[in-house]
Amino acid sequence: MPQSRQPFLHDLVCDLAAPTQAWSASSGDIGRDGSPVGAQGVLHADVRVLSVAELLGDGHPLEHIATVRVAAGTRFTSVFRDPSWASGNADEMVRIDRSRVVAPGRVGETVSAQSPATERVSFTLTLRIGYDLAAVEQLKVGTADPAGLFSVPVDGEPLRWGGDDVTVTLDAPGATVELAADGHSADVSWLVTVEPGTTVSIGWSIAVTDQGAVVVPAQSPGLDVAAAVGRLLGSDPSADPDKRLRPWLERSLQDLNALRMATRERPLDAFFAAGAPWYLTLFGRDSLWTARMVLPVDPAPAVGTLRTLARLAGTTIDPQSAQEPGKIMHELRRGTYTFGTVSLPPLYYGTIDATPLWVCLLHDLRRTGDHDEVVGELLDPLVAALDWIVDHGDADGDGFLEYIDSSGHGLANQGWKDSADSVRFSDGRIAEGPVALCEVQGYAYEALIHGSDLLEAYGRDGTERYRARAADLAERFRLQFWCGEGEDRYPALALDGGKRRVDALTSNIGHLLGTGLLDAAEERLVAARIAGPQLDSGLGLRTMSSSDGGYNPLSYHCGSVWPHDTAIVIAALHRAGLVERAAGLVEGLLRASMAFDQRLPELWSGEGLPVPYPASCRPQAWSAAAAVVVAQAMTAQLRAAAGSAGTSS
Repeated sequence: MPQSRQPFLHDLVCDLAAPTQAWSASSGDIGRDGSPVGAQGVLHADVRVLSVAELLGDGHPLEHIATVRVAAGTRFTSVFRDPSWASGNADEMVRIDRSRVVAPGRVGETVSAQSPATERVSFTLTLRIGYDLAAVEQLKVGTADPAGLFSVPVDGEPLRWGGDDVTVTLDAPGATVELAADGHSADVSWLVTVEPGTTVSIGWSIAVTDQGAVVVPAQSPGLDVAAAVGRLLGSDPSADPDKRLRPWLERSLQDLNALRMATRERPLDAFFAAGAPWYLTLFGRDSLWTARMVLPVDPAPAVGTLRTLARLAGTTIDPQSAQEPGKIMHELRRGTYTFGTVSLPPLYYGTIDATPLWVCLLHDLRRTGDHDEVVGELLDPLVAALDWIVDHGDADGDGFLEYIDSSGHGLANQGWKDSADSVRFSDGRIAEGPVALCEVQGYAYEALIHGSDLLEAYGRDGTERYRARAADLAERFRLQFWCGEGEDRYPALALDGGKRRVDALTSNIGHLLGTGLLDAAEERLVAARIAGPQLDSGLGLRTMSSSDGGYNPLSYHCGSVWPHDTAIVIAALHRAGLVERAAGLVEGLLRASMAFDQRLPELWSGEGLPVPYPASCRPQAWSAAAAVVVAQAMTAQLRAAAGSAGTSS
């Protein structure tokens, strides 16, 4: 029996409105020959509710010719050529346009038929459907449940299917429904008659009700795309700093709106789900970074994210879920999430960086103004988060934040590069934990300083120990993390369990810029490394230097390009006043936006060509938010140049 494998996504079409997503082939078909295929399907809140949706003409597959993204969704164009047509004339065909729209809890299609014939054409359009209710973690590893069994609908009732929590109802006006002999598929059919010069349309949709979901559609207003684009670029496209930027920014903001979710308990507190299809839920790190990157255009996602994560912050010590008092969670699921040897509880806290990032976002939110009430209500969670950094994040008392999975079934690596092989020495050896990542020390320093600033601004005492810890952290980091000599120095990726420097050169060092942990000379050294050819691929920042022993451009974290990572470093270079070092990274993401049709995937190859990582999520929230960072960086640079020109004149 062949071993199951994670299915590829790079050539699939995704239409999304969280928590519902539809993944199909470029033809629009879901499944093939009546059977599920890979990750294709309609998923709702981590459950595949439709695994087959094939459109047939008189029982034959249609022939696909075009896929076009439209404002409301996607239009798939195919032709139907009846096998009985024997003349061979290429014009003897019926054009079929299949327009798909996804809304939360609903997927629908309008199917239109046109014929160039001079006489009436009649044929049967059939939608063949099937379901399996497979969990998303099953799909991720290439397995699924057996096909579900349809029940014969009662006279006058629609076709329904589902399980204990999830119920799906089909609406197909004018269609007949016939179940297969084994009950595992259903044919939904329309007799279509097309008169010369006319168009005939039919339609179908499914509606999903879900009583077990822990995340739901956000009920608060989404991003105002036009206003956000105008705020960053102005209303005149001719004045854009780069013609590639506006369409990328618009598409990215639309994708972010499609990724908005909330918890069932607080549907008005919106956050961005991490990405489709595997991570369409709350992720502490991803949701925080995305909210932080879009803060210049809308603070509402930051408010919703901060409130939601504060309500879920740890209150006790539980090694099985990695929970600790004050700690910000990693991910939220409807049930246990199992893949391979990893088994995560529904609420899992295995992240070393989400807690300091929560503090940093709270500080950034206050700087935008007019959020004193929100910050005031979150002061107690702020103290708990700072206490976690000091008391629990440093398990061995060496002054650094580090992690190790003590449950035996959690994530081996708990920074943003969370694959099992991501922390490597320059010779390619994998480091053993506990692991202290370099960028996490920067987040911690920034959180301790800015968290203290917040507490003092609101009249809270007791910040002395946080500031003292920050000062000690900076001194220890300078002594223990730096590799090399003179102008060739750079921070190590991490310290391993034996406090040895994990000396691979990686993109992680760019996250240190602007945190305050480095002095100006150290920041210049880091910036020079970031802008060098070993890390800058020309199409974004490599996660690992091309000269390191573990480098593989098509790996998940050891040489690939992640656009959010590149964007974070672009913003950090600007904060550090090293704008000139960011230009190559900005250009790289602009090129990538063109190569990937304005929807940047989770990651791609680090070889400098637009080679997709085939299992990459798309859309991914922080990948989409990278467009905001680039727009802000480019417009800030233009303003600075204009100011310099005005001064010199």
